[in-house]
Amino acid sequence: MPRLPAPDYPADIRARLEADAGEIIARYPGSRSALLPMLHLVQSEEGHVTPTGLRFCAELLDLTTAEVTAVATFYSMYRRKPSGDYQVGVCTNTLCAVMGGDAIFEALQEHLGVGNDETTEDGKVTLEHIECNAACDFAPVVMVNWEFFDNQTPESARKLVDDLRAGREVRPTRGAPLCTFKETARILAGFPDERPGAVEASGSAGEATLAGLKLAKGEKAGPKVVSPRGGEGPASAGQPVTETGEAPQPHPSSHDAPRGTAASDPDNPAGPVAKEGK
Repeated sequence: MPRLPAPDYPADIRARLEADAGEIIARYPGSRSALLPMLHLVQSEEGHVTPTGLRFCAELLDLTTAEVTAVATFYSMYRRKPSGDYQVGVCTNTLCAVMGGDAIFEALQEHLGVGNDETTEDGKVTLEHIECNAACDFAPVVMVNWEFFDNQTPESARKLVDDLRAGREVRPTRGAPLCTFKETARILAGFPDERPGAVEASGSAGEATLAGLKLAKGEKAGPKVVSPRGGEGPASAGQPVTETGEAPQPHPSSHDAPRGTAASDPDNPAGPVAKEGK
């Protein structure tokens, strides 16, 4: 059976969203380019992209609902069903998985009593496994509403979600203070984060990332960075220490190790060796 047209927003909500949408659309020379932030905008209203939100975007951008739906279903950052206040994503891509990401995800499923892409009964936490967070130097990584929690363990991850559900203050390892998923969606729509000090709190890259950057620039290698987990060790969280707790010693990247051959080595040719068509 064909679905009935989606209902419209109530008049007051529609008026408010139209004003916000006008700001978004004005940023682009072509209105359809505003679709991604517009989807974040409607997601900030209800916590996920509803049929009403799809209709709203289509009407204001002169698109069909099919075109809008195609985009909304392509990107995993747009939720298609009600979600929790905190989107807890556990990276289970290769490096994080090897470093303990799989164990963290299994521990959280058991601890929260939910499966992948499911929400706790209190509506606080939605759990999902996600692909690479581009933070491999801090693996295994958990993200909450796209803020980083680095070097996690099953124990620290369980404490993290317990604190979220209890309403206790939780601070990301890096980045701005946490806000709800709806508030995060509005920021991603391109509206400023007006919380006092939130922008300044974002900070810079961590020591492990900066060490790799220095090596890439040909600068002298810094100390090997090992981030403490769970507050244990001789340093507080976020401060680099050596594995032994002693003064850091230079630790060159494995990419700087001598290689046994090169692309120009005739005994180890690179690329295809057969003629075209054979």
